[in-house]
Amino acid sequence: MILSPQERIDEYTARGWWGTRRIHDWFDEALRARPDAEALVDAPNRAEFIDGAPRRLTWRALAAEADMFATAFLEMGLAGDDILCVQLPNCVELPAIYLACLRLGIVVTPVPVQYREHELEHILGVTQPRAIVTAARILHHGHAAMMRPLAAQHPSVRSVLAIDELPRWQADRERIARHERECRVRADDIFTICWTSGTEGVPKGVPRSHNEWLAIPENIILSGGLTPGCHLLNAFPLVNMAGVAGQFLPWLMTGAKLVMHHPFSLPVFLAQVKDEAIDYTVAAPAILATLAQNPELMAGLRGSRLRAIGSGGGPLAEWTVRVFTERYGIDVINYFGTNEGASLTASALDLPDPALRATYFPRFGVAGYEWKLPVAKRVRTRLVDPETGGDVDGPGRPGELRVKGPAIFTGYFRAPDMTARAFDAQGYYCTGDLFEIAGERNELYRFVGRLKDIIVRGGFNISSEELEALLLAHPKVREAAIVGYPDDNLGERVCAVVVPQAGASVELADLVAFLRTEKRVASYKLPEKLLLLDALPRNPVGKVLKRDLRRELGLAK
Repeated sequence: MILSPQERIDEYTARGWWGTRRIHDWFDEALRARPDAEALVDAPNRAEFIDGAPRRLTWRALAAEADMFATAFLEMGLAGDDILCVQLPNCVELPAIYLACLRLGIVVTPVPVQYREHELEHILGVTQPRAIVTAARILHHGHAAMMRPLAAQHPSVRSVLAIDELPRWQADRERIARHERECRVRADDIFTICWTSGTEGVPKGVPRSHNEWLAIPENIILSGGLTPGCHLLNAFPLVNMAGVAGQFLPWLMTGAKLVMHHPFSLPVFLAQVKDEAIDYTVAAPAILATLAQNPELMAGLRGSRLRAIGSGGGPLAEWTVRVFTERYGIDVINYFGTNEGASLTASALDLPDPALRATYFPRFGVAGYEWKLPVAKRVRTRLVDPETGGDVDGPGRPGELRVKGPAIFTGYFRAPDMTARAFDAQGYYCTGDLFEIAGERNELYRFVGRLKDIIVRGGFNISSEELEALLLAHPKVREAAIVGYPDDNLGERVCAVVVPQAGASVELADLVAFLRTEKRVASYKLPEKLLLLDALPRNPVGKVLKRDLRRELGLAK
């Protein structure tokens, strides 16, 4: 299944940005180089969220596992370009299924384990998969039992397989090889159809080819200092950009050991970092802030191999990055990315100052600036004023980030109208994220918020993300979100939604005084309402669900 226009394929191939190498070719190389080295490790608490004891697979054992699944898929009648819906947690079977599909040319559409009938009904209707793979139980929910009635409503679905109920098929390697020769998977073929977070409206399918995926991991490998045989700890679901490009692909391309983690548990996470001698991992900003605020949690990591942590999906506080760098010698890499393929990387390679790395990104893809990460020369970026549509070329004025390059997707799956709205007249993908130009030479971007997450108070635009990052520095605040609420005179006012630190008492006056006196925030940005919660509602990939917060406040927006 090739969705990229031929002229795009020709252009990026001529530039050397796309090639003929496929994702599973990297697996074959790692298998030849280190067959008996450990490749894949289950979380020690696997039995808590899926049946079966934790497993540890060498590259040779992983190849056998993938061949077993490939044989099963062939027995089920799946062929090249068929779509397979997969709903599994981070377990060793998931990468094995991906490798089987890569070899057979089957398109995988992975969905978060949190999705239920509402989201799944939409996804099955759009993709019309031939089969579904899940588990009998994920945490306390019967996923296979949920899937079977749904599948019965979709004639395209031939079967629903639960991996914990699947018999161990005898791998038929000759049959697999024959299918490979006949199918002839190409690097421009679609590998996955992942799903946007769906914070507003229905989820959107994002198809990505081998080449589109492989245009991204070099950033992570170079920024994280990943070397052959290193150890990676994956705490993000392997269902989207963060998991696939951030962990799955770097793992294959470095022949590393990939340690799985699910669902997120800080004690288990910290134990894995030490016990598995982890070199690189990823964690949400809120987790890093918790660790930075509690030195006793970090005590067990002294002397560990951990040298870099990737983070993204929310605001990073400057002090968090400084604590990790200066106190523990661990580089925090700040990633901005979208499932559609837009990405920026603030690493020590290009921004050695931790303070800059927390707040700013290099202006990749803009003439006149040189950066060490090669991706800077393979993309084009621009900021566009959301009101006038004109380019923003100087500081002090927010603009929507728009990106063009080899990692950007071609368009939403079977959604031409949404695809048309996603790209501008120059072919740039419109991210919906607002940045400002910054730096002494205008060489940096500063993230200021979502285009749709701006509060307009008395004619002034207020970035929710900016205030959230500031509130996270308050010693009594564990998590924070900012939403607007309607006002007859000003249009909107600011509400702070806060999860206090354990045992702490938070009042609106404390937050206002902190923002006004310590952070010197303009008065029009100060919150005028406070909502205290035990936890912020988040989607399966960790983003705060602002619509749920507004519902909690009784707001229609």
